[in-house]
Amino acid sequence: MVRGRICGLSARDVRFPTSLGGHGSDAMHTDPDYSAAYVILETDAGDGLKGYGITFTLGKGTEVVICAVNALAHHVLNRDFGDIVGDFRGFYRQLTSDGQLRWIGPEKGVVHLATAAILNALWDLWAKQEGKPLWKLLVDMDPKTLLSCIDFRYISDALTEEEAYEILKKGRVGHREREAQLLAHGYPAYTTSCAWLGYSDDTLKQLCSEALKEGWTRFKVKVGADLQDDIRRCRLIRDMIGPEKTLMMDANQRWDVHEAVEWMSQLAEFKPLWIEEPTSPDDILGHAAISKALAPLGIGVATGEQCHNRVIFKQLLQANALQFLQIDSCRLGSINENVSVLLMAQKFGIPVCPHAGGVGLCELVQHLIIFDYIAVSASLENRMCEYVDHLHEHFKYPVIIKKASYMPPEDPGYSTEMKEESVKKHQFPDGEVWTKLLAGQEN
Repeated sequence: MVRGRICGLSARDVRFPTSLGGHGSDAMHTDPDYSAAYVILETDAGDGLKGYGITFTLGKGTEVVICAVNALAHHVLNRDFGDIVGDFRGFYRQLTSDGQLRWIGPEKGVVHLATAAILNALWDLWAKQEGKPLWKLLVDMDPKTLLSCIDFRYISDALTEEEAYEILKKGRVGHREREAQLLAHGYPAYTTSCAWLGYSDDTLKQLCSEALKEGWTRFKVKVGADLQDDIRRCRLIRDMIGPEKTLMMDANQRWDVHEAVEWMSQLAEFKPLWIEEPTSPDDILGHAAISKALAPLGIGVATGEQCHNRVIFKQLLQANALQFLQIDSCRLGSINENVSVLLMAQKFGIPVCPHAGGVGLCELVQHLIIFDYIAVSASLENRMCEYVDHLHEHFKYPVIIKKASYMPPEDPGYSTEMKEESVKKHQFPDGEVWTKLLAGQEN
């Protein structure tokens, strides 16, 4: 039973400096501080429950997202929580259609990141009040109730509400068996932790060796900075993991369209399943051209972590521009928008392999992909979820990986809540970690 009036909203800038070790870089983001705009919602229900929401960032700019959260706060504060979830589609539309803030979106960029953080907190609170992990809240929800949370504006030419209902209705068949299967065996994952750019060969070998011993069979390597270095590193990794295990590559938007085709033609000998973000995330036709050119080489195209909204995903699907779709729990407008993309992917027959890593992304996205398997796709074919082993120790309910699989969370909520001690230490710029680092830089 949803209860209470939203009486408090705060947003905090939490950053985990790369200088402390344990993070990686890619061909475009060479100096990340894995960070989050961290939103906390409170109600007057008297149950002590709070909603926690995250938007992942790379350090600089987190303060801008915080400003956007505060600019949107008046849509949430003093609202009855039951009224919000009772007309979640209407609330989503209100939040994304703020007459003036929409000018600096719309439904993209900083404002949309702030929207995601707020909505993630609302979903966390809803799941906690129902006493269920978020994935279970979604799985148990009546299809019509779930669809009432989705804004079909701009995507009805690709997916109607009636089609979405039929997908969810079909997904009810056998869903209890699939739920039991995941609870017993987990959802298959792949690791990105072994092969970031900037790692020495010795580090690559050590991390790959450790991952193999832990049972990992799917590996992703960052590419795009230097072709000859990529060839050498990919050969090293392929030799270590053997010909049967799965290898993916990720260029993080580094190339022009023709450059992507030429570069990947040189890397095709290492049999990658996909090349991720080969060019600008906004270039739908560019992705389509790359997909067509690489198909004879057996290389698929994956993208989505920087796709602004459901409309970009709609066009990628309509243009046959990707073979693997990568939703992100903080780039899109939370569950409301991600579910619409999961449903479109199912209609178009494209497997979803979410983006994770960073700080908090694994914790969040596990709920989405578990829901997708149980209630939407009913398939594990060509499906896996990214895993990066950084920063989970800062969360109250961290992910659990067993035998290279995500084990479904059992605690109520969206797994977004950080440990307060970690937040205080890493809050920018006044937390203990940052005061020491900034003082050192001044000296």
